[in-house]
Amino acid sequence: MKTANRKKQQRIPRWGIFLFVVLAAFAVARTLQRGVETAKSTQPPVRPVLVAKVVSKDVPLYLDEIGTCAAYETVQVQAQVSGKILARHFQDGADIKQGDLLFTIDPAPYQAAVDQAKAQAALDQMTLKRQADLRAKGVNAPQDYDTAVANAQKSQAAAEAAQVNLDYCSIKSPINGRIGLRNVDIGNLVGPSSPPLVTIQGLDPIYTDFTVAETDLALVRKYLGGPNVKVQTSLPDNKIPPRTGDLYFIDNAVQPGSGTVKARAVTPNPDRALWPSEFVRVRFILDTIKDARLVPSQAVQISQSGPFVFILKPDNTVDLRPVKPGQHQDSDMMVVESGIQPDETVVVTGQLALAPGSKVDPKPYGTANPPAGQSAAAKSSM
Repeated sequence: MKTANRKKQQRIPRWGIFLFVVLAAFAVARTLQRGVETAKSTQPPVRPVLVAKVVSKDVPLYLDEIGTCAAYETVQVQAQVSGKILARHFQDGADIKQGDLLFTIDPAPYQAAVDQAKAQAALDQMTLKRQADLRAKGVNAPQDYDTAVANAQKSQAAAEAAQVNLDYCSIKSPINGRIGLRNVDIGNLVGPSSPPLVTIQGLDPIYTDFTVAETDLALVRKYLGGPNVKVQTSLPDNKIPPRTGDLYFIDNAVQPGSGTVKARAVTPNPDRALWPSEFVRVRFILDTIKDARLVPSQAVQISQSGPFVFILKPDNTVDLRPVKPGQHQDSDMMVVESGIQPDETVVVTGQLALAPGSKVDPKPYGTANPPAGQSAAAKSSM
């Protein structure tokens, strides 16, 4: 009896077994959950990056320089005859055309000289006619006829010279351009030995003067005379679009003090936006690079092994690719001479957190507002 009661007391209740099973299942589930979380924590996070497609297009090969403008023509207007200025026919600083009247010198004495010379010429012509009639009849000496011919020619020349002096009383502009500040006023006595009356400068077209560094001469000589050689001139504030002109002159010697070579271009200037002696930015275009591969400048990074870019693969992982960067272009773009192919996608921002094989979350890069400090380009990489 006692043995049966003891066995009854040692039997485990069903609810205890059930509770044990529940607790065991909970422990196993908790252990599995911690294992999953641990596995997830060991995986590298997905990095957000901005990406851009490689662009292929024609771009210029150029040198950027600083230059100045110079008048295409400069004329110092001088008096050719002596006399008093009676009238001025222009406004200082006005645009004038060739043949416009500038000054009038008192023509009275020169008009009198013309009248006198013409009268003498007429008299000598009449004398020549009489001598010719007598010569035909053979009643005068040949010497008299020859003298009459010479006198007629001399008086005619004197009349023409007097007329030239009279014409010089009306001083006209020899070129199209802009007139400067006059140096004389009405009533001043002027003559051939007087200082210039006024200066006129031709502004359309205009010269762009700049220099080429001695180290760039080999590159310039390679393309000099080619069909794509052009010179772009623009103002430092970019208030006007660049003006494209033709190379007019390049010096035949290097300047000893500066190690540069002088060059000059002829630049269109129909609106007179460019002025003589004004500082300008010069882009000396040497050639056109056909089908150049362009990426945003930020995409090219520098490491101890050299320049590189991260290429986005189809599975949204990245691959490190060594490249050979070329020349910067406008709009924050850079030529890549080798290392990438057209239509590949490069990482533009977020490279510091990447390594080859990293998983990324790519978003398109917009170049409308490039980051501060990015410059659109300067000299060529050689």
